[in-house]
Amino acid sequence: MISFPSKQPQVQTTIFTKMSALALEHGALNLSQGFPGFDCAPALQELLQHYAKGHNQYAPMAGVPALRQSLAAKTSSFYNIPVDADSEATIVSGATEAIFAAIHCCVSPGDEVILFDPSYDAYDPIVRLAGGIPVHIPLKASNNFAIDWSSVAAKITPRTRAIMVNSPHNPTGAVWSMADLDAFAEIVKGTDILIVSDEVYEHIVFDGAQHASVLLHPELRKRSFVCGSFGKTYHITGWKIGYCIAPTFLTSEFRKLHQWVTFSSATPLQYALADYLKEPVHYLGLSDFYQKKRDLFSSQFIGSRWKILPSAGSFFQCLDYSAISGEKDVDLADRLTREIKVASIPVSVFYETDPGDKILRFCFAKEDEVLVEAAKRLVNAY
Repeated sequence: MISFPSKQPQVQTTIFTKMSALALEHGALNLSQGFPGFDCAPALQELLQHYAKGHNQYAPMAGVPALRQSLAAKTSSFYNIPVDADSEATIVSGATEAIFAAIHCCVSPGDEVILFDPSYDAYDPIVRLAGGIPVHIPLKASNNFAIDWSSVAAKITPRTRAIMVNSPHNPTGAVWSMADLDAFAEIVKGTDILIVSDEVYEHIVFDGAQHASVLLHPELRKRSFVCGSFGKTYHITGWKIGYCIAPTFLTSEFRKLHQWVTFSSATPLQYALADYLKEPVHYLGLSDFYQKKRDLFSSQFIGSRWKILPSAGSFFQCLDYSAISGEKDVDLADRLTREIKVASIPVSVFYETDPGDKILRFCFAKEDEVLVEAAKRLVNAY
């Protein structure tokens, strides 16, 4: 028997893999893992078929120039800021790779990286693999998961290398305001702290609000890696095409790391997206599309014992079940999948220390009839 020490002894199979497998095993409606339950637009499929002919070799390491140009033009237009396609935009194999490369190109052993819990489950392991020290700041459900910036300032030390942020937020659906950007900027001003900003749900913000990207604040933009995903915007999570937008000096370091991870991403997919991005209608209507699904799903729980928590962005709805059961969320999520055939994600898995909340996360990026049926099962069961 050959033995070797694990580099990630604390890491197990992700909760997303576990719950999706459990849903499949029990024939449950899968509202756990965050992927759309419907296909992408026929026009995008047609573009892919077109570019699959003659564009099947390695793409340039930084991404197909046409896609980087389309991404830079879209970002410049949407946020009213200049973005250089050649020196500030890099195409990668999904937003998780962008986060991995951003952390690993700037975090050295002993560096501290601040994370906000509940935080996406990839953040902490990625920091640890880089030799960094995660510093977790818990957010409170009772405060709608808003950030207390004074607590952030108190966590800054000479070893703070980066701060990992996420808005719109997975799993809670919380979003930042421009006031948050201003408060954040005051904390990092005059330091060498870098920012890794996960903004994969940038086009899914509700109730007339605008996405407060770190790109909009000069103090933040000059030190930020902004990680995005075409998968969440265009219903193509299986394509695994994402990107990173960062200042030239950070992009240079980012690409050094990226070239050893995937080097380049699928060529015909990039060409198809390069064309599709040119039409703003394909992303400008996304907030309305998902807000209707949020409202449909949440309306099914009015008058029930399930408490609807605010969802200001993303395609996730959190429900508080404290009036229903005292079970741990991981146990209830497992039982609901087996017994009433509805799969969800327990929010406690996104915390370093379980806060004891009774909250489950449901993905409403599904067909309407699936959402109604899932809600009916949950309400009828309690």
